[in-house]
Amino acid sequence: MIASIVEGHGEVEAVPVLIRRVAAHIAPEVGVAVPRPHRRPRSRIVRVQALEDDCRLALAESPGAHLLVLLDADDDCPAELGPRLLERVSATKPPREAVVVAKCEFEAWFLASAESLGGRRGLRAELEAPEDPESVRDAKGWIQGNRVDGRAYSPPVDQAALADGIDIELARRRSGSFDKLCRVLEGWLLGAR
Repeated sequence: MIASIVEGHGEVEAVPVLIRRVAAHIAPEVGVAVPRPHRRPRSRIVRVQALEDDCRLALAESPGAHLLVLLDADDDCPAELGPRLLERVSATKPPREAVVVAKCEFEAWFLASAESLGGRRGLRAELEAPEDPESVRDAKGWIQGNRVDGRAYSPPVDQAALADGIDIELARRRSGSFDKLCRVLEGWLLGAR
């Protein structure tokens, strides 16, 4: 079982979809339960003691679960923010824990796999990923700019469907932070055999 704490409204639906997709790609023979994530605003996730309290709550609701904390880097360096938060998460003593910081935004993972998302959720059929998807500071705006259905991009409405269409290997090759998520899940899942 993988419990999670996420930052955005859209990730509440998208992260379980993404975890199950990655799990099926890496270890299809291993079943994984993914309870509904706990959503907390970034200001709470980075605040001392609030994150620890939220970790304890998630673990109390899902005893024995591994714990994943996932948030956007925004303007922070993922290689600095992640370890700082991981130290605090580890103090709550989950069986296994990880902090994955998407550089710059969760949506950058969609950009890294843009070709596989063409035609989904109002996106133009022919999409081409930006040269460095993780350097796009407004990935949500990039998605909006590539919609042809006249609707606005909405993370709570669109993220889960886009997560369901992502090409795992393509996204891993183009996004270091997505690859980190995959490596974490790979370690947990293959260790469960």
